[in-house]
Amino acid sequence: WRIQRRHGFDLIFIIKRMTRGNLRRSAALLQKVRGLGESNVATGSAKLFDMSKSSAAFNRQLSTLSSQFSSHSSFLTRFEKCSAFPSVSAVRYVSLEALKPSDVFEPRHNSSNDEDIADMVKVAGFSSLDALIDATVPQAIRRRDGMPMGKYTEPFTEQAFLKYFKTMASKNVLRKNVIGMGYYGTYLPTVILRNVLENPGWYTQYTPYQAEISQGRLESLLNFQTMICDLTGLPVSNASLLDEATAAAEAMGMCLSLSRGKKPRFLISASCHPQTIAVCQTRADGLGMTVEVLPDSEIANRLSKDVGGVLVQYPATDGSISDYSALVAAAHGVGAKVCAATDLLALTMLKPPGEWGADIAVGSAQRFGVPMGYGGPHAGFLACCDDHKRLMPGRVIGVSQDATGKPALRMAMQTREQHIRRDKATSNICTAQALLANIAALYAVYHGPEGLLRIATRVHGLASVFAAGVVGKLGGGVGGAGAGEGPFFTLASSSPFFDTVTVSIVAGKGKGGKTLDADAVVAAALEKGFNIRKVSDTQVGVSFDETSELADVDLLLQAFYQAAYTGNAGSSSSAPTFPPSASTWAEDSTVAALETLPANFTRQSKFLEHRVFNSYHCEHEMLRYLKRLENRDLSLCHSMIPLGSCTMKLNATTEMIPITWPEFADMHPFCPVDQAAGFQQLFHDLAQQLCAVTGFDAVSFQPNSGAAGEYAGLMAIRAYHAANGEAHRNVC
Repeated sequence: WRIQRRHGFDLIFIIKRMTRGNLRRSAALLQKVRGLGESNVATGSAKLFDMSKSSAAFNRQLSTLSSQFSSHSSFLTRFEKCSAFPSVSAVRYVSLEALKPSDVFEPRHNSSNDEDIADMVKVAGFSSLDALIDATVPQAIRRRDGMPMGKYTEPFTEQAFLKYFKTMASKNVLRKNVIGMGYYGTYLPTVILRNVLENPGWYTQYTPYQAEISQGRLESLLNFQTMICDLTGLPVSNASLLDEATAAAEAMGMCLSLSRGKKPRFLISASCHPQTIAVCQTRADGLGMTVEVLPDSEIANRLSKDVGGVLVQYPATDGSISDYSALVAAAHGVGAKVCAATDLLALTMLKPPGEWGADIAVGSAQRFGVPMGYGGPHAGFLACCDDHKRLMPGRVIGVSQDATGKPALRMAMQTREQHIRRDKATSNICTAQALLANIAALYAVYHGPEGLLRIATRVHGLASVFAAGVVGKLGGGVGGAGAGEGPFFTLASSSPFFDTVTVSIVAGKGKGGKTLDADAVVAAALEKGFNIRKVSDTQVGVSFDETSELADVDLLLQAFYQAAYTGNAGSSSSAPTFPPSASTWAEDSTVAALETLPANFTRQSKFLEHRVFNSYHCEHEMLRYLKRLENRDLSLCHSMIPLGSCTMKLNATTEMIPITWPEFADMHPFCPVDQAAGFQQLFHDLAQQLCAVTGFDAVSFQPNSGAAGEYAGLMAIRAYHAANGEAHRNVC
């Protein structure tokens, strides 16, 4: 250090370069040169630094210097033979290497240094890492050229990565999303955000196949199952699936299995979310099933002995709530099962599917604290009757006893699963979302039944105020179209609703000849900062959620008003007055009438009565509960987990930080594409990188799990053969 301070160059850097950054060898070399004398060390290092500026010369020196550093004499001899040494006092070098950022990602993420790698390679019986790879990877497939990574020519440091992603995130335009369709804004309690979602003690564990080191998560997943069973009114639930659409496809497969393959037809209500219908249609092709999408009113007429099941949405994608008891009776009459895709928050107020006869209930737990994330990941669920549990896909957590007779948790009925039954498993493409299921369960634990009901009541109330505004403040009606120049908006259905209101538009000319259609209303809402759903050319949908406020109702009604009545030359004096603030009429009888659910739809049964859902409603109690669960698990916070698995790749902290940024977390998957430029850049760049790595020409990000990706790949190969007239090539 005296030499470095006096002569102004980086001796430590020189030594590190000589030893290729190996810290142990650097320390040993530094210890040796301390006894050589200041003049000799400084002079020799200065000369070596001159050579380092010519990388070829420096690399040639590096190839021979290591052996010569074994003794003091060889070190001195090497530099005594050099001529034309610069004056040491004149040397004032600033190392460019030393000026580079120090937060380099790779050494922080991969702890093995050169000496560690050399030792491991030696134990394996090889002289170098290249020799080991040459012996391991066949030469015919060994890649020796670099991978073209486009604009990413140099690795990011951690801070540069965060800065880059901040710039990317800023390209996503945040609007208030009231699109619905199964995705809703939600508030994740900060005690769960900080202590679970952002806590590696929760997100780095392995799949809980080894119960002894997974008791914390198993308890939380058992809470998830209890929550699903209570809310759906069905006795058995699994511990999550991939999402609502794939859960519906799994239910469809269950219906086929329950009929032993003899009932291949499956009827789906047109009132289901469109993505759910699409996934079921795709999956049905692989299962050899026939899917028919029908209006609710026609399903009963299409029932026959070859129908394995029926899928309905409760509440429907347009928000309406229907009484399916008659349909259930008709379906059961021909031996078909009834599946209900449902909403957990709505079920705190509505009669649960199990009470009106549904055999299977599916859905998403997303609105229980999980951000939309432009479509995922979210935890799906599937609950069913007790008679069907052996054919239910996914893992099930059960209560058992340990060797001492004490209560213990484990994964039950694993004999149904792929890792045991392989091709005879109940499902080969079901995937759990354990972290998101835990978050949803903990959301219910923190709020409790009363808290969830308060949230649901508030959401339903806001939807009712909005609907009353359409009816009473914009000159609309219910269930019919207006005439002449108004009213221009009516409620699309007279059925009760929970959180979603679909509005019909009297398409054509508005006041002053202005074109009025769904696009005009969507545009007016966008000007107010909202994304609403375009259902058709003459219908739009508005869905309220936990993040909605009364002020949002005002802005939305103003948008509807402006779409119809303003901005027109010669606007008629018959236009209604500009809607007053909802706070002045939210308690009117019109609102109360819309807010009141019919008795046959109202939930009478209690839910979430277990002690765990009624004990941890203040932060310090919840924090202690979370910590107790965390301490019962083994995660990467405690040790390495030596298992070869697609789930065992540690996500570095820096990589995890952006997932909770609002620009990524709060994007609705059906928002306009031009609002998601950051996500589009992410998809484009990642696709280029994966193509470079794999050698393929295109990438699909649609499958949201490894199993779903494998299935998608097989289906693509199958479709390729079919397109070439070789559909008979169906053996894999």
